Amino acid sequence: MPHIDPEELSLLALYGAWLDEEGQRHLNSCDACSAEYAALRRAVDAMKTTPDSTSFEVPGPNVWSGIHRELGLSDATRADPLGPATGSATGSAAGSATGTETSKAGHTDPPEPGHPPAPPTDIRSVKKRPLGWQRRGTWLAVAAAGALVIAGGTLWNLNQAATPLARAELSPLAQHTATGSATVLESADGSRNLEVKLSKDEAQGYQEVWLIGTDLKRLISLGIMSSDSGTFPLPSDLNLDDFPIVDVSDEPLDGNPGHSSVSIVRGSLSS
Repeated sequence: MPHIDPEELSLLALYGAWLDEEGQRHLNSCDACSAEYAALRRAVDAMKTTPDSTSFEVPGPNVWSGIHRELGLSDATRADPLGPATGSATGSAAGSATGTETSKAGHTDPPEPGHPPAPPTDIRSVKKRPLGWQRRGTWLAVAAAGALVIAGGTLWNLNQAATPLARAELSPLAQHTATGSATVLESADGSRNLEVKLSKDEAQGYQEVWLIGTDLKRLISLGIMSSDSGTFPLPSDLNLDDFPIVDVSDEPLDGNPGHSSVSIVRGSLSS
């Protein structure tokens, strides 16, 4: 199957829920998707840190500027959330001026008629929370969201860039009924992968994926397939014209790295 949609990976990282069994199998066998998922999980786990367990260093304004630019946020959020708070100096000055006028007069003015004074508040009932952590939490939330967007965008580009080069229909061999397909995909960076999908796993031992030469003597092992699908990187200097046959074998646990001579499915690649 193609790589998992970035939105599905983000939801899986956030909520841990998975509804697609085929997607779960792909995640277990695909190095690219599992790496992206691990990065998203790290971003989510960072947001679960409590203020009592970790101390943070305040990042410089250039960090927020980069996040603001990457996410394309509006001018209303251009100011660094961890920068100097506006209005605090004004409030302090106003409070000082009021306090001066009160001390000069020696008393406070009585409330105007028709406006009873507000009831007193027990200061002990007010739970204080440091403003710095509130602002830091806001900054971290936006930073984590940015990480999810950027990581998801990277995987989206990976999906879009993969180009199919060749495909093989895999047919069952003696005493087997499984069928499947093998597709060679080329990424934007020129790397190639072989994606193998079978209708079921019929191995008595374990499945191993091979490329076989046209002479039916030369073999290249691509790796073990632990489920009914898998993705395997191809050597950069491999000429598929010399090794066009895709073979999935049933290998016993005997310690012999060679082919068991028991093939489950086989097919030839064609572009």
